Amino acid sequence: MNNFKFSDTNKRYHTLDYFYKHKFNSKVFKVSLNAGFTCPNIDGTKGTGGCIYCSKSGSGEFAGDINKDLITQFNEVKDVILKKWPNSKYIGYFQARTNTYASVKTLKEKFEPILKLKDVIGLSIATRADSITDECLEYLEELNSRTYLTVELGLQTIHEKTSNYINRCHSLEEFDTMVKKLRERNINVVVHIINGLPNETKEMMLETVKHLNKLDIQGIKIHMLLITKNTKLEKIYEKNKFNVLTKEEYVDIVCDQLELLNEKIVIHRLTADPKLEDLIEPNWVVKKLCVLNDIDKELVRRDSYQGKYCI
Repeated sequence: MNNFKFSDTNKRYHTLDYFYKHKFNSKVFKVSLNAGFTCPNIDGTKGTGGCIYCSKSGSGEFAGDINKDLITQFNEVKDVILKKWPNSKYIGYFQARTNTYASVKTLKEKFEPILKLKDVIGLSIATRADSITDECLEYLEELNSRTYLTVELGLQTIHEKTSNYINRCHSLEEFDTMVKKLRERNINVVVHIINGLPNETKEMMLETVKHLNKLDIQGIKIHMLLITKNTKLEKIYEKNKFNVLTKEEYVDIVCDQLELLNEKIVIHRLTADPKLEDLIEPNWVVKKLCVLNDIDKELVRRDSYQGKYCI
């Protein structure tokens, strides 16, 4: 019997679906968009070439077609969803690259038209901790007063050595400071982390989660490191076949991380979504449902749940 309080199903963790259903009393979908932003780690401001795993789409593999305007991108996805879930609500998800890395004038031109669309209840904005100016913070605070706003911050790891290796180009201190600034304005924060980064041990991955537990964050996305074509990571892997986590190792680590995480933190993602034609390793991520099912089974086997060992 599952007695985890943030669940109406067999899930033993705080799912995004559960959160949306109880907050909005409706099925809610995030519609991924590509607004054509760049990144300070690409344009030379902080670095060039991006993080070593970053694809040409800037982690927006399933975002909209950059050659189409944002309204068209949005409606193409919405039209498909409507056929199956006619009474849904929507969140515009600005996913590809760094979506606050522009003037506030430009941000308004991108964000505001999406907010005016029918049944859109909010925005989710993916960005970096070093790419939100004070002026941008003021705009985000104002946005947050009139819609459901979430800012998604990429962290990946708390470990400086790994961060330097993957060419992250910002510090943990910058990240922690930005989380604090966003929360002072009551803006929801979701953090992205990656398991299986080169040379990281299981304990290091757990330490990243322990650190996040000390911060006031509202959600987390846990990814498996993907080695994809035409990235720096592909070249590194070709030269030196570093250890890639097996599915069993990944499931074990994720379950340990869930046990440590505060039960109120919403789990937005527990595995990655690769484009099949671009994927090199690991091939087990392709069967996303199998990975999620295995996580569920392992939590049942342990008779465990999110937050069991949260301090």
